[in-house]
Amino acid sequence: MAKNVGILAMDIYFPPTCVQQEALEAHDGASKGKYTIGLGQDCMAFCTEVEDVISMSLTVVTSLLDKYGIDPKQIGRLEVGSETVIDKSKSIKTFLMQIFEKHGNTDIEGVDSSNACYGGTAALFNCVNWVESNSWDGRYGLVVCTDSAVYAEGPARPTGGAAAIAMLVGPDAPIAFESKLRASHMSHAYDFYKPNLASEYPVVDGKLSQTCYLMALDSCYKQLSHKYEKLNGKPFSLSDAEYFVFHSPYNKLVQKSFARLLFDDFIKDPSSVDEAAQQKLEPFANLSGDESYQSRDLEKASQQVAKPLFDAKVQPTTLIPKEVGNMYTASIYAAFASLIHNRYSVLAGKRVILFSYGSGLTATMFSLQLRDAQHPFSLSNIAEVMDVAGKLKSRHEFLPEKFVETLKLNEHRYGAKEYVTSKDTSLLSPGTFYLTEVDSMYRRFYAKKAIENGFAPASNGVIANGH
Repeated sequence: MAKNVGILAMDIYFPPTCVQQEALEAHDGASKGKYTIGLGQDCMAFCTEVEDVISMSLTVVTSLLDKYGIDPKQIGRLEVGSETVIDKSKSIKTFLMQIFEKHGNTDIEGVDSSNACYGGTAALFNCVNWVESNSWDGRYGLVVCTDSAVYAEGPARPTGGAAAIAMLVGPDAPIAFESKLRASHMSHAYDFYKPNLASEYPVVDGKLSQTCYLMALDSCYKQLSHKYEKLNGKPFSLSDAEYFVFHSPYNKLVQKSFARLLFDDFIKDPSSVDEAAQQKLEPFANLSGDESYQSRDLEKASQQVAKPLFDAKVQPTTLIPKEVGNMYTASIYAAFASLIHNRYSVLAGKRVILFSYGSGLTATMFSLQLRDAQHPFSLSNIAEVMDVAGKLKSRHEFLPEKFVETLKLNEHRYGAKEYVTSKDTSLLSPGTFYLTEVDSMYRRFYAKKAIENGFAPASNGVIANGH
């Protein structure tokens, strides 16, 4: 059986177009600090008319294969996690097969997984389970998380974002799964959903969604602690992992979530926190679950107590989610990418706990062990390939008016046919894929911005359509 199965390589792509949350606050007439302090967000990426979840996926997969020198014939399973519906039948994975078909590899298992923001985690588990199983044929698994998160005008709009992440899965990985340390919570809720197939905008119950998130977090943490105790003879606490990574709809919820775990530790064992912290948390010890989710005072007190630990164990994971926004399925892995970017030199030998949440609802908490590994699959090379700082620095800020105008155009074209895009690639980096047109049969065509000057059409819909 394959040992230390996990993530060998990663790459991330987000659009070069973004809007500052501070500027958006002013434009929306929101009170100063509502998006920046209230939500904890700095900036938000978005797709213009030439980019979508398919173009982002084509870009990030091509980039990962190129930068790590992976032969496309070496991919045996390809799973995509997304909640951005381009087609109700044809999976995003089928578009990505163009990359592999031209190398003669059509023997690739896997399709798309969808359940709000959890689809990427489902896809990742599928690939890890495949490599660990008797079905594994010795080739790599490849996971893609891709989403464009957009909201109708109103209070939820600043919690959008867009990105695609690709992860190569195999044995002897620098990011290995502790498969026995995994706990899930699945139940039925209408906290965020997309019943209107004519619109890409969701129906959101913000207050319920936050409660569902924290309830699922409690449930997963309790079960994970129980499983850890069976394996190690003592309950799990925050001190048993170096870093914690959360699905990040907005940064403020990440702060609340970590504080919640500290409160859970306190309830389990009051001596897990110092005396000053005990005094602050004691008044809330007898609250029922429902009362504790609604208590603003508990929220405030637990965040104050948790702040030093948050700064050490969570802050390094928050860079990309704060700068790019909510990336739905890519969100938690963008947070994890932030951790690698910020701490790659000290991560070997450390345990990292991840909490993945998808509305509706699905959630899993799972554990990764980080290890030294051989180039090109080393943590330092993953950080170098992702080039997070370079990608953030080379972005172009749009005025809020231009952002709103872009969303209106995309809204108008959602589900439409017979249109040609501007094909304006001036802001895109060389090697980026972009949408050129949607024909009268709804077929989508993409091209790739040439590495040299000028443009080169890529293998696109013509090939995928066959004839």
